[in-house]
Amino acid sequence: MNIRFYNGKLLLPGKGHDFRIEEGELWVRGETICYIGDGTDTDRVCGENDVILWDREVDMDGALLMPGFKDAHTHTAMTFLRSFADDLPLQNWLYDSVFPREACLTPDDIYWLDILGIMEYLTSGITSNFDMYFFPEKNAQASIDCGFRTVQTSGLNDFGGSVELVEEQYHKVNEMSGLSSFIIGFHAEYTTSKDKMEGIAALAQKVKSPVFLHNAETALEVKECRERWGMTPTQLTDALGMYEYGGGGYHCVYMDDKDFEIFRKRGLTAVTNPASNLKLASGIAPIKHYLDEGIPLAIGTDGAASNNCLDMFREMFLTTALSKVRENDAACVPAEEVLYMAVSEGARCMGLSDCDCLAEGKKADLILIDLKQPNMQPENNIVKNIVYSGSKQNVALTMVNGRILYEKGTFDIGFDPAEVYEKANRIIRRIDREVKVG
Repeated sequence: MNIRFYNGKLLLPGKGHDFRIEEGELWVRGETICYIGDGTDTDRVCGENDVILWDREVDMDGALLMPGFKDAHTHTAMTFLRSFADDLPLQNWLYDSVFPREACLTPDDIYWLDILGIMEYLTSGITSNFDMYFFPEKNAQASIDCGFRTVQTSGLNDFGGSVELVEEQYHKVNEMSGLSSFIIGFHAEYTTSKDKMEGIAALAQKVKSPVFLHNAETALEVKECRERWGMTPTQLTDALGMYEYGGGGYHCVYMDDKDFEIFRKRGLTAVTNPASNLKLASGIAPIKHYLDEGIPLAIGTDGAASNNCLDMFREMFLTTALSKVRENDAACVPAEEVLYMAVSEGARCMGLSDCDCLAEGKKADLILIDLKQPNMQPENNIVKNIVYSGSKQNVALTMVNGRILYEKGTFDIGFDPAEVYEKANRIIRRIDREVKVG
């Protein structure tokens, strides 16, 4: 489709990690942004005498068009456990409530639960996610059917799966669609044998892939890893040869100086998940230290079972606010840096370099932010408004790959929301019965 956005503001790349805001218009042709400007130099795109037949022209009415958020750590299908196993410490939460119910999930369950999660992503202005969960092909198919963009990594651990299966999933998912990709990974050191970790390292080197995993989420995880191997999870995975082609870790709360050195040397990304870490009392990640060290940072929501909502506005606010409290420094981790994490660094860690900003030739993964609402006025500083006072209510439109999937409360993903909600409730009721009987 050919879509013209006009009469609005555009959030464009600035110097370094900054942004600039300009009045103008943006054109989408098919999947791609083909023009950004003030409308006076369009002949460089369409020629002097050519006329573009627009499928739609969107009057932004002063709203802000910006890159979509990249949710860089998710377990999408965990929507089925939203508000089900709350107010528990991480280990009890995982082993007593989550793992037994996850064991009952079917591929068809995953498909419908993923669609529910995708709907929530769209309402929050999220245009792509970095997922780790079961049945990756079903996960990919749900995204493809909705028109959403999903990157996946493996959740391999000792409860199931094999390195051989991860390799098979890697090739299948990467070949399914331009909306679907797969990066090598495994669940965590504390759930995975050394043999499997060594296999993952060898596979990553074979296919030249980055590696991602849950890393240093809790103090107990790091303590027990040191007791097992005499090293932290970062040091162990580096020693096993995981990061020949980069990668990173989810959470990364409890890191020592050698861990930071490895992340810096290997160009690894730390993906922070502040709401989940707060709710599970896991801790507050040292965001300022990562920034001071020049280590890339991205932001994720984690799953709906531990968060409980997939809301990047909340994650952005917590990323900066918790850092200010942790460091006792109100000036650290400014809003501009946090927004850059949410839209650009997330894209890069997910291998989506063509989705990291608004620019001609980039993928049309973008969102429209309604500025004519009380929480976004006055417009003293729009970037700071987005991070400090913005919310899902400001997301007027979400476009992925040139297709508008969500607009003003309405979804265009090929599924009836009522059917999706009914399926999700039916799934959790069935699983709860199965666990009680078992």
